[in-house]
Amino acid sequence: MTDLYVLAGEPSGDLQGAHLLEAIYSQAPHLTIAGVAGPRMRMHPIQCTTRMEELQVMGFIDVFKAMPRLLRLFRQIRNEILRLQPKTVVCIDYPGFNIRLERSLRRHGYHGQLIHYICPTVWAWGKGRIPIMTQNLDSLLSIFPFEKQCFAGTSLSVEYVGHPLVEKIKKHSKFEHFKEHYGIDPARKILAIFPGSRKTEIERNFSIQMQTARRLQAAANDLEIAVSLAHPDLRTLLAAPNIHLIEPEHHYDLMQNSHLALATSGTVTLEIALFQTPAIVNFAIKPLDVFIAQKILRINLAYYAMPNILAGKEVFPELFGPHLTIDSLFQKAQQFWFDPNVRAVCQANCARMREMLGNENAAEKAAVLILNSLHRT
Repeated sequence: MTDLYVLAGEPSGDLQGAHLLEAIYSQAPHLTIAGVAGPRMRMHPIQCTTRMEELQVMGFIDVFKAMPRLLRLFRQIRNEILRLQPKTVVCIDYPGFNIRLERSLRRHGYHGQLIHYICPTVWAWGKGRIPIMTQNLDSLLSIFPFEKQCFAGTSLSVEYVGHPLVEKIKKHSKFEHFKEHYGIDPARKILAIFPGSRKTEIERNFSIQMQTARRLQAAANDLEIAVSLAHPDLRTLLAAPNIHLIEPEHHYDLMQNSHLALATSGTVTLEIALFQTPAIVNFAIKPLDVFIAQKILRINLAYYAMPNILAGKEVFPELFGPHLTIDSLFQKAQQFWFDPNVRAVCQANCARMREMLGNENAAEKAAVLILNSLHRT
């Protein structure tokens, strides 16, 4: 008999799934676990019924072409769960697929525990998912403390388990000779550029970031420019002299050693904030994308960078869409580079935001709650 079924549909879910499995097996080594697993999860003794890679599709056209295959996989996974009848099913993130799967399982008579780990961004858009999740789930395990409030007034049990990045950064071992390793003068300060990990992000943002960095370098004689190589295409874009290219394995060391960061919006902004390094968040958006986001998807948030959303105030300045220009980014960068008071306020806000996340090990707390659900069935 299968005790637990765990489903991850994308690489980020596979990473969190692997941490979750490690925590579960450390507490219950003889548990029988099956699921949809990626390469990291398959390093554990899970019975992989479907490889995560089969669900991977990129781009709207590819999704459209792959729809018959994805529908077949959807039914295959659902029917496998119904056949195995695990006591508990844990769906990790991947809401477009998983929320539909959870609803379909209920409609087809699954009566075990349904747990969703990592809440969809219902606080930004997709609020229509809230009643669907409430109707079908037994529990939601959240990684942001404010998400519980989104489900206030519903019957769904929502537990904040902590954020995985807190534990990851806590375990980071500082590379003492980082500057020397990359040929950076230890006496000079680093302006770090995090242009994004996707090709489209880099194409839209990197030129603006780089031109801003050059202008600031001309005004500050103690400045070194370092770029995080989160995408291989960046090597071909960086033929210019006096640019330090930082390999992905030293991504956190760059954050830790920088005086200021220019960061394309994404998870990286939360990582930078956890290191309490001042940053300016940018994201170039085409006018049509702005129209779709605001008028069709109804995404109208006070803030868009996660550190600001968490804090409920500006931790990092945000320059999005029409507000992002070389002049506007340079103006903000000057303030953060030269004014110690601006830097001090930013770092204090980062520290307060860090306190809001607490010190829970997300995987370990999630594992405890999931194991408790098994005892209830």
